[in-house]
Amino acid sequence: MATQKSMMSKFDWDPRYSVSGIEDVMTPALVVYPEIIASNLERTVQLLGGNADRWRVHIKTAKLGYTVRMMVERGIRNFKCATTLELLVACQCGAADVLLAYPSMGANARRVREIAEQFPRVRISVLAENEEQVRQWRGSRVGVFLDINPGMNRTGIEESHGGEVIGLVRAMGIGGLEFRGMHYYDGQHRGPDERERTAAAHRGYDHLLEIVKEIERIGVRVPEVVTAGTPTLPCSLSYEGFRAAGFIHRISPGTVVYSDASSLAQLPKEYGYRPAVLVLTRVVSHPRAGVVTCDAGHKAVSADAGVPTCVVVGHPELTPLSPSEEHLPLEVEGGAAGPQVGEALYLLPRHVCPTVNNFDDALLVRNGEIESEEKVTARGRETPLLRSSDKAVSAVDRDGSR
Repeated sequence: MATQKSMMSKFDWDPRYSVSGIEDVMTPALVVYPEIIASNLERTVQLLGGNADRWRVHIKTAKLGYTVRMMVERGIRNFKCATTLELLVACQCGAADVLLAYPSMGANARRVREIAEQFPRVRISVLAENEEQVRQWRGSRVGVFLDINPGMNRTGIEESHGGEVIGLVRAMGIGGLEFRGMHYYDGQHRGPDERERTAAAHRGYDHLLEIVKEIERIGVRVPEVVTAGTPTLPCSLSYEGFRAAGFIHRISPGTVVYSDASSLAQLPKEYGYRPAVLVLTRVVSHPRAGVVTCDAGHKAVSADAGVPTCVVVGHPELTPLSPSEEHLPLEVEGGAAGPQVGEALYLLPRHVCPTVNNFDDALLVRNGEIESEEKVTARGRETPLLRSSDKAVSAVDRDGSR
């Protein structure tokens, strides 16, 4: 709990978040603010020296076709995703280059091949960490990134196993596959102390560059290196070794598009990010003195990052307690009465990515007015039974852009 308490515990009210006409809104509701999304996109590109090509944004956060199209319109054309549905939505929304940054096997890999054939103008890449994964892509038009394990121990080749990396690079050449680079997601570095995060991340990048040199020694060029989610964004930006490298270095944060309580606590304030997504909820009960309950349990605001799951915007006296599926109790400081039953509250999620995934639809709010309802196009997954490409594309094109 001590680590959790060190994350952001309050967020001041900003009139730009107010939504009029909420008497017609059923809660909990996902509220999206496009003007703040635009600002967050601009800030990220500015941090990259104005070069949008250096951002391989992870759309596990964005989820909405609306948001992906916003990025494409602003020159952000390189994407990263985790599911075949996200891959499909990125292709439909105008992406030029998409990396499926998740190990795909069996029918999942065949589905990726189908999507690649459906969208021949999109440069699609996948991850591999062993020979079986390399072999399954032979004869396809996809390229391959080698996935390196930076110590997160989730996927990838251990960074100390340079011989395995060299063997797979050679296997790609023999199999006629295009080696497109290295994927290095250092997501284990997410503590609140930026200096400690940076030191740890930079040690990892030193190892990564050694792997690059080993590959170059056998006469193979490393075209691209992808690093950094949101917590290690500052670490990648400050690493000198990426500045004069012979490869394209791209960063892949996704959370910064919407921002959440965790990312705001991890990133320097001068970066200027603001939350672009909140959850609108209502108080539904006053079960005892000092506690009120709203209708935003973990089926609305994700609990995967721990408790508290969110921050109540503009209400530092309210502390979210452990949620159940549909209920979120809030402790009122000092045992006071707190907000009344029926009162609307705005919640800033601690982890926005799975929170967005909890909703079928989002409310687009501009200047305090509900402008439209937008489908959360890439939430969930495709139907599990592999079908023909034409049927599958029709089934998942849920944002109306046929």
